[in-house]
Amino acid sequence: MADAPGFTLPLLLFAGFRTLIDDLHAELARQGYPDVRPAYGFAMQAIGRRGVSASELGKRLGVSKQAAGKTVDRLESLGYAERADDPEDARRKLVRLTPRGVDALARSAAIFDDLRTRWVRELGAGRVRALEADLRAVVGETGFGLDVAGWFAG
Repeated sequence: MADAPGFTLPLLLFAGFRTLIDDLHAELARQGYPDVRPAYGFAMQAIGRRGVSASELGKRLGVSKQAAGKTVDRLESLGYAERADDPEDARRKLVRLTPRGVDALARSAAIFDDLRTRWVRELGAGRVRALEADLRAVVGETGFGLDVAGWFAG
């Protein structure tokens, strides 16, 4: 088989990513989380279990503090996050995940495990492990950031 044009590699990688994300969100909707969007998942990951300030969230997502604030507003209105006083700095607010937000992330992790298992059934365990190892070799030790939304917009 002849080598494909170079532009097909990023398109195939993105299509694989998109397939996984679309399948994740379809299953999340079936499990009672129909309002979670990919950008919210990245934001909830960036918030993490300890919480962050809005400006730190913006840095992690690669967006402005204002854009991060809008995302937090939406996550708050959906019940996934809340703003709370920072116990270490009374002048600052922290963004924290609510129990619903933590549950959405836990379900996402379990669904991703199921999706990986589906790929293993389709491609074989050795090929999936080799694909993961090859991608790790290409992207390096830092892996990936959560700044996808900011990266695409920037």
